[in-house]
Amino acid sequence: MMEYTIKELAELAGISTRTLRYYHQIGLLAPARISRAGYRIYGQKEVDALQQILLQKRMGMGLSQIGKSLQMSDEDKVRVMEDHLKSLLTEKQQLEIMIDNVSKTIKRKKGMITMTDQEKFEGLKRQRIKENEETYGAEARQRYGDAAIDASQKKMLNLTEEEYERMQRLEEEIKERLAAAVKAGKLPAGSEGKEIAALHKQWICCSWQHYTSKAHLGLAELYTADERFKDYYDAKAPGCAQFLKEALIAHVKEL
Repeated sequence: MMEYTIKELAELAGISTRTLRYYHQIGLLAPARISRAGYRIYGQKEVDALQQILLQKRMGMGLSQIGKSLQMSDEDKVRVMEDHLKSLLTEKQQLEIMIDNVSKTIKRKKGMITMTDQEKFEGLKRQRIKENEETYGAEARQRYGDAAIDASQKKMLNLTEEEYERMQRLEEEIKERLAAAVKAGKLPAGSEGKEIAALHKQWICCSWQHYTSKAHLGLAELYTADERFKDYYDAKAPGCAQFLKEALIAHVKEL
């Protein structure tokens, strides 16, 4: 069986011997044995463990979490790696789309090719869909179902340049007007709240396949119940998420 000194393993993995000594010190990765001369010696088991440690570090896991994962059964380790592979494949697909989009844009600028409106924005739209899926996907799919979310993503991908830009403008206008309304002490049930609620309906209809006031009100509840939504709207001014929720509750059925 192949064995490595600490220097050999460090060179193999592309890390420093200091890192390996630190992993030993904190109990994350001990050598297989210590030689008579006092050198750390690593075997195949330790090589496999180090690979897992470095992969999981790239996944953003902390060392304490990685330490726990090393104690998992082989079946659970495989499941974790399969999940990571799916994530990597998704990132690869998104990156390839962006590379293709940038390449086509360069060629279009040079007069070598033409691009449809959909092609111009496909990479950006797919990136936005990916970010939304990672941040809100689980909750959205649980609340509205896979079919509704998949249909919404498909609709967004098919937006024209004009439609996509309108969606972005609406999103920014909503955030600006929310912040202004909150700072001015406006009431969500008032006319400003109604106008913001109407803008919000227009915005979600850019991507929703089918609109219902019930679904819209369900989304309103998330804006204060889920910290991620709350932080998104409160970024410009604290209280925006609460204002939007109350405005939607007050006006959605009138729109």
